[in-house]
Amino acid sequence: MPSSAQIRESFLNFFRENGHTLVSSSPLVPQNDPSLLFTNAGMVQFKKVFLGQEVRDYKRAVTSQKCLRVGGKHNDLENVGRTARHHTFFEMLGNFSFGDYFKEDAIRLAWQFLTAELGLSPEKLYITIYQDDDEAMKLWLKIAGVSENRIFRLGEKDNFWSMGDTGPCGPCSEILYDQGEGMSCGPECGIGVCDCDRYLEIWNLVFMQFDRDDQGNLNPLPRPSIDTGMGLERVSAVCQNVFSNYDTDIFRTFIDFMADMAKVSYGDNEESDVALRVIADHARAAAFMIADGILP
Repeated sequence: MPSSAQIRESFLNFFRENGHTLVSSSPLVPQNDPSLLFTNAGMVQFKKVFLGQEVRDYKRAVTSQKCLRVGGKHNDLENVGRTARHHTFFEMLGNFSFGDYFKEDAIRLAWQFLTAELGLSPEKLYITIYQDDDEAMKLWLKIAGVSENRIFRLGEKDNFWSMGDTGPCGPCSEILYDQGEGMSCGPECGIGVCDCDRYLEIWNLVFMQFDRDDQGNLNPLPRPSIDTGMGLERVSAVCQNVFSNYDTDIFRTFIDFMADMAKVSYGDNEESDVALRVIADHARAAAFMIADGILP
């Protein structure tokens, strides 16, 4: 059973071996970007590259990006501790292409990493695509051999990604992991139907094609690019065979230590369990914020 550190290292090494330059995580406070209070996605440090305003000496990159979501468009604050998946701070594993490869290689690399490197069963993986993206449908059938009944077309809310109200954006394709009937919410449970944790989104492949201006217009980017994001916490839970991010090695040390201090047993009382999860999440977020110079 791999640790979260081993999963992170495996991800970074896999993409380095496939021609990607390892780029360090940027700070939680975006540099020279007044549109964001905090770095909320892996692509933030590459915005100008996607827009064609900056050129770097590489066309492929891989990162493990520190992210913070406590407000704005992507805001999970009220759900922290009450669900198995939401956090204020998280690590986003991502691979990027700046006008180099596009949909076909993004799909091929993602499928290879999940099934060959992490050893996840292809039978437990499901796919969502943007409702009009026939090309992505054909590529999933061709590259991964996923049966058509395991590929779901969804609308803009689910499968068109944007970092904020303006900026780079595009249709996306999500990879979901079936955690089994025991995680089902009932007879109507299904992809695109409910928000339960049976079909868990683990990786989002964004096909970055447009720049949305302040009038809402979608202007084609100079070079179609790739931006993917896979939460380390979620993929660690899947690989460690637990059904909550808070039961991974990332959080249980915090939680068990605090439970011992508070003289409670984690898992016995939902009210105290929520409190322990919230404190664990916030303590982790605060540590990284302070390290980046964000002080109370």
